[in-house]
Amino acid sequence: QVQLVESGGGLVQAGGSLRLSCAASGTSLSAKTMGWYRQAPGKQRELVADIASGGNTNYADSVKGRFTISRDNAKNTVYLQMNSLKPEDTAVYYCNLKFAISLVLLPWGQGTQVTVSS
Repeated sequence: QVQLVESGGGLVQAGGSLRLSCAASGTSLSAKTMGWYRQAPGKQRELVADIASGGNTNYADSVKGRFTISRDNAKNTVYLQMNSLKPEDTAVYYCNLKFAISLVLLPWGQGTQVTVSS
């Protein structure tokens, strides 16, 4: 059974940092393009960063220069380092395949809540 488990969220003041982790079981992530998504209240889920199997990365304009996505294939885990956090980064963060590449998604995990206070 495929499972994605996100962790590392929390409450942080504006300008602070958090590091999110996404651990997978039941499937290997090493050959897959993975993404971090977020969903704020009342808004659609959006892709904020992705990383290819070879390490190439892409970022949404809203997080470029502040967020860094990385992966550890040995641990079957993807990370999102978030610096200079802003209140508008407040959302539930999820990881999954990059849909535009895979055209399918794994079962969503529970996500991890990130709340940035002003």
